[in-house]
Amino acid sequence: MNPIRMFSALCLVMLLATAQAASIPPNNPTDIPAHIQQELPNARLSGEGSYRWFGLKIYDASLWVGEQGYQANSARFILNLSYARDLHGERIAQASIDEIRKLGMGSSAQQQAWLSAMKALFPDVHEGSQISGLFTPDHGARFYLDGKVLGDIADPEFARAFFSIWLDPRTSAPGLRSKLLANSR
Repeated sequence: MNPIRMFSALCLVMLLATAQAASIPPNNPTDIPAHIQQELPNARLSGEGSYRWFGLKIYDASLWVGEQGYQANSARFILNLSYARDLHGERIAQASIDEIRKLGMGSSAQQQAWLSAMKALFPDVHEGSQISGLFTPDHGARFYLDGKVLGDIADPEFARAFFSIWLDPRTSAPGLRSKLLANSR
């Protein structure tokens, strides 16, 4: 075979193999948790990654989007956190408000109200517990523990601030943000 043709054929094979490896297979509907299927018809996984603090794995995160993909502040999505260790609900609420403050979102009074609402809603978690948060642009946020409704915080400003912890370009975890948004469109 002509060396140029052989090189061209090899390049084509490598290009096809790379494209196949990079493609994301469609979600199998049986792999999508029921509460996510219920809230986001035609849900698909946008991305996933782990959050570590001083090397300790705290949780795995996954972002689920609908047909529109991820659109900040205008489309429903679900962020799911699967905890790798036991944490108190009050500590989760405090860490969340600390991150919201770092982002400069909400007034002092709003932040205090949001902290109180999260403390009342967020349970203690154990290794393997999953908390899912549904973002609804005009309503706020609904939270689930292991697929069962915990409750709502019906405040769209809270929801934007809360999910900004992971999805705002100014997040303190930019690597995790990139993984969550990897296939967001």
